Amino acid sequence: MIVVLHRSAASEDVAAVADRVAALGMMAHVINGTERTVVAATGSEDEAHRETLASMAQVESVMPILAPYKVASLEAKPEPTQVVTGSLTIGGGVCGVIAGPCSVESEEQIMTSARAVKAAGATALRGGAFKPRTSPYAFQGMKEEGLKLLAAARDETGLAIVTEVMTPTDVELVGDYADVLQIGARNMQNYRLLEACGESPAAVLLKRGMSSTMDEFLLAAEYVLSRGNERVMLCERGVRTFESHTRFTLPLATVPYLHARTHLPIVIDPSHGTGVASLVPPMMNAAIACGADGLIVEVHPDPPNAASDGPQSLTPDAFAKAMIACGKVADAVGLTMDTTNV
Repeated sequence: MIVVLHRSAASEDVAAVADRVAALGMMAHVINGTERTVVAATGSEDEAHRETLASMAQVESVMPILAPYKVASLEAKPEPTQVVTGSLTIGGGVCGVIAGPCSVESEEQIMTSARAVKAAGATALRGGAFKPRTSPYAFQGMKEEGLKLLAAARDETGLAIVTEVMTPTDVELVGDYADVLQIGARNMQNYRLLEACGESPAAVLLKRGMSSTMDEFLLAAEYVLSRGNERVMLCERGVRTFESHTRFTLPLATVPYLHARTHLPIVIDPSHGTGVASLVPPMMNAAIACGADGLIVEVHPDPPNAASDGPQSLTPDAFAKAMIACGKVADAVGLTMDTTNV
């Protein structure tokens, strides 16, 4: 349920309501809106609890949340969430761009990539240190050494770091180096991992599972949110269909659909969504045109020799050209391309 406080409610009033929610055996999630503060109370549907909270002097009204995803819903927070971490801003009218190679392969490769994507206007660097691969014989990433190289790239360029975490036991380690914990498509319903990321101070980029419904996607985000981490971004990276002309099918209708149901920002991954480098720039433009809050794009200094995902990776020059076009599209639809934070 949503507990709406009076506009005049002070911080101690909010704390009192949150304490009462906890005393009733529910979890309290304080959501600070632009006009007023609400407390989302999750964990109970007891009508008596609703009446108890409604009787408090600080409370204006108590309303049930009808959506199965509670904290992620627009019922809980009608204003869009903006995620800010380091150099990266996504949401709230700002479109941020995360770019870099699929995998960290060497110091020279990640440094060259970081400098190039920053020069083109990206405000965060992506790069996999731990890589989930379909084949056990494929390159699995440099692991902690890769994390150290990403941190070195951040030190030099100022770019926030986005990298994947694969297991709950790795969350603390990856969080020591990264600004954003990426939960990959294969792990979207790894509930222990979602909970562990929900307890991390790092922001979270949650990718949609390749065969997941929108409700499943939002409920996965709810696992993170329910543990107290409010800095969650949803990433559409394409779904598996019968088509073979692309690696996956990228449904951009996801963007307006989710904007009508959740306050969380929506990021589009045109690299995994198509698997074809020549298709990535047009889909970057299309994603922004339909209101995406961010992009995550694979960029490699030498795609033919990339350890992973070379066919879908842009060269630095191609990425720079694509960013110019994206800026024009953003201007046309009233979005701000965030290229100035670094």
